Amino acid sequence: MSKKKFEVFENETINDCLERMEKEGYIPVKRMEVPIFSEQMVNGKVEIEPTGRKIVFEGKLNTN
Repeated sequence: MSKKKFEVFENETINDCLERMEKEGYIPVKRMEVPIFSEQMVNGKVEIEPTGRKIVFEGKLNTN
C-alpha cells in the first residue's frame, strides 16, 4: 500500500488540495493539523508561542 502526504499550501483551499490528491491518484485517509510555533522575546526571555497551523492530508493510492 502506497501512502503520500499532501500539505494544504498557503494560497490553496482544502478542496484544491483534495483535487490535487485525486489527480495524482490518491484518496484521503487521514487529516492532520500540525501547529506552527515561533520564538518571541518577552521580558528578556525566549518564549515559544503558537502562531498558526498547517493542514496535512495522508493519502492512499487509489487502486479502484
